[in-house]
Formats: sequence, structure tokens, C-alpha cells
Amino acid sequence: MSAYAIARLRPFAEPGEDVFTYIERFQSTLDPFGGRFLVHGGQLDEVEGSWPGYAVVIVFPDRATAHAWYQSDAYQELVPLRTRTIEGEVIIVDGVAEDYDPAGMAVRMRAASAGAV
Repeated sequence: MSAYAIARLRPFAEPGEDVFTYIERFQSTLDPFGGRFLVHGGQLDEVEGSWPGYAVVIVFPDRATAHAWYQSDAYQELVPLRTRTIEGEVIIVDGVAEDYDPAGMAVRMRAASAGAV
């Protein structure tokens, strides 16, 4: 099942050389792990709440591969280039199967809730 690395990056002033280098070298860290961008910046439309900054979404074949990419020497070498300039959060999360049914999730949540009472 696919997994996703999702970053919420805060607004920043001038990107500077560190950020340019980070972006230039980023793809080379993804390639060995089959990662690819689904979202990289782009215009955000805030339809609920506030989301200052930028969104990045990268898909990987699975959670283990996403973690292996994040922990790789190649990516960890780049992380300080971003974090010195841009604040944000990064998560890794599993996707859902093609036949995912949210109603089934509601059934499981309802059953768990009833058992907790």
C-alpha cells in the first residue's frame, strides 16, 4: 500500500543558497526509493481553517520505503539546508487501498466507542 510523506512548510522570506541547493538535490534522494512528488508548493486555497505556507506531498511504494528515504544518508545530509531557513512539520502516513470504504471505518469507530462506555 502506498505511503505519503507530507510536509507543511511555513512561509519564509528569501530562500537563499541553502534552499536552492536543497531543492536542486532533492530528487536524487527520492529516485532510489521510488518516491515522486504529487504536490510541491502550488497555490493553496484555504477552505477550512488556516494553512500559512506551502504543502508538499510525496508518494512512496510503502511506509517502510518512505521511512528508509527519510532516514537515508543522502536525505539527512540535505535536511539542515531546509530547516535552517524554513520551519515546518513532516509526517509519513499510509494511504488507503483502492477499495477503501469510509463507511466501514465509521462502523469500526462506532463499535470501539460502544465498547469504551
